[in-house]
Amino acid sequence: MLLSVAMILLLGMSMGMVCKKLHLPGLLGMLFTGILLGPYVLNWIDVSILNLSPDLRRIALIIILTRAGLSLDINDLKKVGRPAILMCFVPACFEILGMLALAPKLLGVSLLDAAILGAVVGAVSPAVIVPKMLKLMEEGYGTKKSIPQLILAGASVDDVFVIVLFTAFTGLAQGSSVSLKSFFNIPLSIISGIVVGGIIGILFSNFFKKVHLRDTVKVMILLSVSFILVTFEDMVANIIPFASLIAIMSMGIALKQKREVVAARLSLKFNKLWVVFEVILFVLVGATVDIHYAVSAGAASVLLILGVIVFRMVGVWVCLIKTELNLKERLFCIIAYTPKATVQAAIAGVPLAMGLACGKITLTVAVVSILIAAPVGAFLIDISYKKLLKQ
Repeated sequence: MLLSVAMILLLGMSMGMVCKKLHLPGLLGMLFTGILLGPYVLNWIDVSILNLSPDLRRIALIIILTRAGLSLDINDLKKVGRPAILMCFVPACFEILGMLALAPKLLGVSLLDAAILGAVVGAVSPAVIVPKMLKLMEEGYGTKKSIPQLILAGASVDDVFVIVLFTAFTGLAQGSSVSLKSFFNIPLSIISGIVVGGIIGILFSNFFKKVHLRDTVKVMILLSVSFILVTFEDMVANIIPFASLIAIMSMGIALKQKREVVAARLSLKFNKLWVVFEVILFVLVGATVDIHYAVSAGAASVLLILGVIVFRMVGVWVCLIKTELNLKERLFCIIAYTPKATVQAAIAGVPLAMGLACGKITLTVAVVSILIAAPVGAFLIDISYKKLLKQ
């Protein structure tokens, strides 16, 4: 196990640095490392690490979303307003519609199978987008019009919306009925996450004001509470609608509002944690990729992914109608809302495990979407933001 951890960190960092030297996104090198070391090529990653992979990827998401919350100003989110709300669900709906239109023709699947495919592929990747937007905020690009904040907010909620739809569609495929309650759970889970996270953030701000603790201890407390929130969501999943990842980000936002100096210091600490967990996250995502599926997918799957991404781009454009953003800024938002990785890696294998007829093709298309959208999306963000946004 320890040897596997060493290989993940050393080779992942090295390949990431090589890609950056070639002016490619570092995550491309990390994904490639995971594919190479994973069970479908060299099989050098210990099985105990692979068994822990979902939890390790979730910890990485917790770290980056906490960091995002500690960096977001609620006043910036208020300025964004309507477009941020639309970005939470409109682009994903357009992408699912694109899958319904294209998948039956290109892959010969049924409309229900296409809906499941759309729900798997329709989520953007916070793990790719959030660090990129935080970098823009630190450098001051697009912040006057709150563009990074807009994309951050949308990407964080987009996943909740898509996963609820995925649960509904797979339930239909298994023969169970879908109640209206499952769709009402989407706004309820978002609202409950915001409220619970906000209350915890305010309590922490008062606690940190009265009790002097080292910043490292504060980070440990925040992480522990975040783990409890995620566990709580799993425990009450069928009882109370609750989005733990939104609660975690809301906790950071509330803490920043009340104790801005403390939030800034804690954000730096989480930056250091992210250096390690970024490597772990993307190497383990790469390890889930069965390269044989990708090779066997053929041109149809590639065309399908490119086609539905165009539908998503149209959805983003619709969200930005009647905003103050100029053509270049809208183009950047469209580009920034394309990367996919973490959600696809997390749920792509579920239909196959359920024994659904679309299981293998869903996994194949998800693999292709990761290989295309994650590196290409990250690369386009890196090369375009200085040209399209004002500093």
